[in-house]
Amino acid sequence: MAELELRHLRAICAIAEEGSVSKAAIRLGVTQPALTAQLRSIERLLDGELFVRSAHGSVPTELGRGVVRSARVVLEDMAVLLASARSHRSDPAEAPLVVAATPMLFASALIAELRAWVRCSQLRTEIDSSGPALLDLISSKQADLAVFERFEGMDNRALRDVEVRTIVEEPQFVALSSDSPLASRDEVDLADLAGLDWVVPPPDQDCMRLRFRAACEAVGFTPRITHHVTEGRTAMALAAAGAVCLAQPASLGGPGFVIRPLSGSVLTLPVVLVIRLDGPLGARRQEVFSCVAHAYRSIVDRNPTYARWWAEHPEAHAELDVALRLPRPSSPS
Repeated sequence: MAELELRHLRAICAIAEEGSVSKAAIRLGVTQPALTAQLRSIERLLDGELFVRSAHGSVPTELGRGVVRSARVVLEDMAVLLASARSHRSDPAEAPLVVAATPMLFASALIAELRAWVRCSQLRTEIDSSGPALLDLISSKQADLAVFERFEGMDNRALRDVEVRTIVEEPQFVALSSDSPLASRDEVDLADLAGLDWVVPPPDQDCMRLRFRAACEAVGFTPRITHHVTEGRTAMALAAAGAVCLAQPASLGGPGFVIRPLSGSVLTLPVVLVIRLDGPLGARRQEVFSCVAHAYRSIVDRNPTYARWWAEHPEAHAELDVALRLPRPSSPS
């Protein structure tokens, strides 16, 4: 069963404090449609309307006022808890290294790289499909580095004491049924997918929602979005049943579905690394980027089609290639 998360509480408070969904969206670094969709999800969880629109903007309902009060208490208590935990560390060097990431195929390889080359007492991970939620972890100093797909509205975020680097401009492939006539092709035209049902993340977690729609409309159709799914296996099962979804290019086919590139690389998505400058890795950013580069490169060849694309598009991973040529430390440091 879905539950309220801290990002939901931050969204509710932002809307109440800004007095409008559009202003709150700018503050949170998300699109207005994404925040509206998130608000509707929260209201479904709470079984009631939190805000009503008026001439003065978004006004909390009676339920909304109570929820906002409780949300502020929870967020303040969480801030106090984190500050208290940090103040009681006898040795900051013994604090765990926290890595935040979306569920990407190279996440486990990145953890292995960091463990091999970065000395720390403990390494923890926070995996979340929401890029904004991961950036919140960085901003609140609950994570030291994060890796995720750049999301729409990210440039609106007020980012302080962080460095953002693009790892790769990653092409989007598609997963579709093995029984589809398109499955026999080496690559698929986006226009040929017009008549299929699409599987996409919920609007508040879809990092390329607007670009995806724009790409589809550019070739003459509006995507028929039938399934909202957050979990990869479910998305692939729906593709095997006849739907279609975007897929990470290093993905492999499975029972009933195949992975194919889109002709002309019509959809690409920047994968970014965000590092806290005031964190334990702030002075070792190039080493960390080298770890990320080696981790990402390790998954490219698992899909021969992606390996060919990689060889044909060096411009998409130029910075990563430079990092791969850097000498690696002989032992953890």
